[in-house]
Amino acid sequence: MLEDLSSFELNLLLEKKIQTERKSLNAGRGNPNWTAPIPREAFILLSQFALMETTDMHHSLIRGMMEEDLTRYKRFQMFLEKNSGRGSFFLQQVLTDGVVYFGMNQHEWLDKMLDYTIGDNYPNPVRCLDACESPIKNYLKYELFSGSDTSFDIFTVEGGTAGICYLFDTLVNNFILKKGDKIALLVPSFAPYLEIPELPQYNFNVLKINAEQSICDGNLIYQYPTHEIDKLKDKDVKAVFIVNPSNPTANSMSQSTIHQIKEIVETDNPNLMILTDDVYGTFVSDFNSLFVELPYNSACIYSYSKYFGATGWRVGTVAVAQDNIFDKLISDLPLEQELQLKLRYQSLNQKGDSIRFIDRMVADSRDIALNHAAGLSSVQQVMMTLFSLYSLLDTKDDYKTSVMNLCHEREERLFHSLGIKEEVEPLNTAYYFEFNFKDWVESRYGLDFSRYLQSEWTITKVLTRLAEKEKLLLLKTDDFGSDEWSVRISLANLKTESYEEVGKRIIRLSEEIKKEWEKNKKVGV
Repeated sequence: MLEDLSSFELNLLLEKKIQTERKSLNAGRGNPNWTAPIPREAFILLSQFALMETTDMHHSLIRGMMEEDLTRYKRFQMFLEKNSGRGSFFLQQVLTDGVVYFGMNQHEWLDKMLDYTIGDNYPNPVRCLDACESPIKNYLKYELFSGSDTSFDIFTVEGGTAGICYLFDTLVNNFILKKGDKIALLVPSFAPYLEIPELPQYNFNVLKINAEQSICDGNLIYQYPTHEIDKLKDKDVKAVFIVNPSNPTANSMSQSTIHQIKEIVETDNPNLMILTDDVYGTFVSDFNSLFVELPYNSACIYSYSKYFGATGWRVGTVAVAQDNIFDKLISDLPLEQELQLKLRYQSLNQKGDSIRFIDRMVADSRDIALNHAAGLSSVQQVMMTLFSLYSLLDTKDDYKTSVMNLCHEREERLFHSLGIKEEVEPLNTAYYFEFNFKDWVESRYGLDFSRYLQSEWTITKVLTRLAEKEKLLLLKTDDFGSDEWSVRISLANLKTESYEEVGKRIIRLSEEIKKEWEKNKKVGV
């Protein structure tokens, strides 16, 4: 039955039904429809030059690897001058203004980046490549960790979801979390994050920390009340998982909530592990990650996918402070478990030194035996580095402002079409809009019609009719932990002018349902 399908299963089924319709609009997908062209242009130029620098093997179909050449830097500058354009100008800027972010001189950095771009060597170091690590760290500091001087390490991974999976696996493999342990989830949250802890290999006891809704004409704004966050005082809660800003609500956590969590950790639950996914943090001005306030207790997951329109690149990172709770909890394990872990990781530990949590995560990602072949591909790390440098060198935040303005303009058009009052909300990313259909109907058509809707319809039925009649796809959010009448409208994946049409189609279906109701009332049904 349709009612039994999850949000994404229902969306996929309805998408298949209408995908051949030319006027169909899918506002349920979270994939952005923009890209960042300048760092991509730079990547293409870097690739072209790298290929030219491989050695000639006097064979039409085979080229060699790159060899050391002291004149390469000068040739690259000449290459950029001949290939003028935005990508070329950006790379010239990188090799002058960007030197501060390299952690090495520009000649060494360029040689390494060209070799990574060709992709003819295994990634080494496996956790993060030398020429990529400093730019990526500086990007995270600039965009997410403003004001923090905490020293941290990163593991480059295949997007945010890979980071989550790797984290959970290593926490369990190292007895930091065990089956049946109590963990907390801040909801509403991205549906798969609610499902992962319940998988048989984890089977955690999940405690939900529920956000409180404030509603204006169907527009839902979520923040966490004090009494809900206070649930984290329970020392049986071993870890808390947070998406901040959240999905589907698109709201960033308030500073008061962040301070409350910090106080709870400092006074009530000092061993609480915090896993925070900050993928939407770049869509909020002056974003403040929990990692800034509680670096010792936190692991931060970040993906470049949404901000740079790079979901197909599968690039992200996990950041862990060099001094952290995860290493402490491992060091405090009973002798029996300590011996088991020594045996598990013995191939990595020939000297008998302790192995840090983040390095265990890298090894676990390849079942330890294949640790030497671990790591994100060098080419992906090059793209991450260029994205990072592009943001760092954009001192006026022109790209950030453009992306944020695009999302907010789409939100304004949708709100105007639906007749929703626009309220300035500084913690709102405008990446998604969580729309409570029942409350909007009640505000627009009255309580009697809203009661009829609740008694005779479900949100699944509404979304199915919306797809069949109006060729519009939205995503239900009840299995995100949201209200059963809420849907997610993505403001990221349709043309800006389409959002007025999204509102019109919702209204047309609502009018049609209302006519059916009025007709039934007349005949006494």
